[in-house]
Order: sequence, then structure tokens, then C-alpha cells
Amino acid sequence: MAVKMDRAAVRELIAKRAEKEIESGYYVNLGIGMPTMVANYIDPEKEVVLQSENGLLGIGRSPYEEEVDPDLINAGKETVTASISASYCSSAESFAMIRGEHLDLAILGGMEVAKNGDLANWMIPGKMIKGMGGAMDIVHGAKKIVIIMDHVNKYGDPKILNECSLPLTGKGVVDRIITDRAVIDVTEEGLVLVEVVEGWTVEEIKESTEAELIVSPDLMEISK
Repeated sequence: MAVKMDRAAVRELIAKRAEKEIESGYYVNLGIGMPTMVANYIDPEKEVVLQSENGLLGIGRSPYEEEVDPDLINAGKETVTASISASYCSSAESFAMIRGEHLDLAILGGMEVAKNGDLANWMIPGKMIKGMGGAMDIVHGAKKIVIIMDHVNKYGDPKILNECSLPLTGKGVVDRIITDRAVIDVTEEGLVLVEVVEGWTVEEIKESTEAELIVSPDLMEISK
């Protein structure tokens, strides 16, 4: 089995791999939590505009301590920086961008993903939540949905399932899953394993995934 990485290293690995999904010219929404880290790794050669549901178009990297502005936050209430060309609008206008299908890509966190692309990422029954947020609009408005998450939960149980057990955010909306162990595409034929993280075997990934995996003939390795 792969050598266990500390939590910070795992999050960095996933965020760096997720950055590769972003192409120059894209308008992108990054979900709250781990997805916001992706902004720190975007290639400066890429012309990318990051959008936030609370009305900021042109999010920059995370701020250094001396740059923190408590009034400049993303949808997850985390402090951010703004790019030189950033603009501000109401949340109503921001959601009009989302619902109008003007986002090329959304990178979101996930609690569970089913083999058909169903996503559960907004609540766990019985636990206090701040609100459903904008994920339900985003998964239907963005042209491509990439989910980044741990491959298994804290108990070691699979998070990529035959069927989600938690309340759904959207049905059949996920295009690609990036975890600390693999990259998996959701296709009409089923879940296709396209990349494995260095140190993990295909068999280990299959064992930690409830849904059946089709191994791509062009399987690649992600270096740590």
C-alpha cells in the first residue's frame, strides 16, 4: 500500500492535479473547502477568471497575512485576493452567470459520487449546516463538473459508490473525479480509471471503490 501522506500533502496533491483541468480562457467556479486551494496553483501563463457566487469575478490566490481584507471573501467566507481586472456584482447577477451556463468549469468537493455521476455534497442528515449554498445551481449550469475529494471517508469506507446514500446535489452531473488515489471519468459505459497516484496499485484502487472500474488502456501515473 502507498505510504500515508499527511493531510496537507494530500490536499496539495489533489489541488495541483485539479489545476490541470483548467484551460486558458476558462471562466471557473471553485467550491468551498479544498477546491479554493486550486487558485494557488493556477499557471500564471493561463488567462483564467475565477467566479464566486457571492459576487466576485476575478478571484486571485489566497492572501498572505498582511494582505488579508475581512471584507474580501469568497462564498465560503474565506478571505481571498482579487485579480487586477476583478469586478464585483450582486449575488443575483452572479447566479445569473451560473444559470445562464457561462461557466466553463466548476471544481467542487464531494461527499459521495455514484457510478452514474450523481453527486452528494451539500449535507449530512442530522448535522447542522449553514445552508445549501450554490452547488445545486452550479452542477447544472457549468459546462464541466470536476469533483475533488478523498477516495475513502474517515472510516475507510468508499466514497465512489453504486448509488449515493446522502441527499443529492444533482443527478448525473459529474464528469470527472479526482482523489488522493486516482482520476476517474464518468462515462456512458461506466467509471473509467484514467490515472493512478504514484504508490497505489490498480487493485488497491478497485478495492477502495464500491462501483466497478474500467481500466483505461492509456492509464497514466500521477507523481507525488
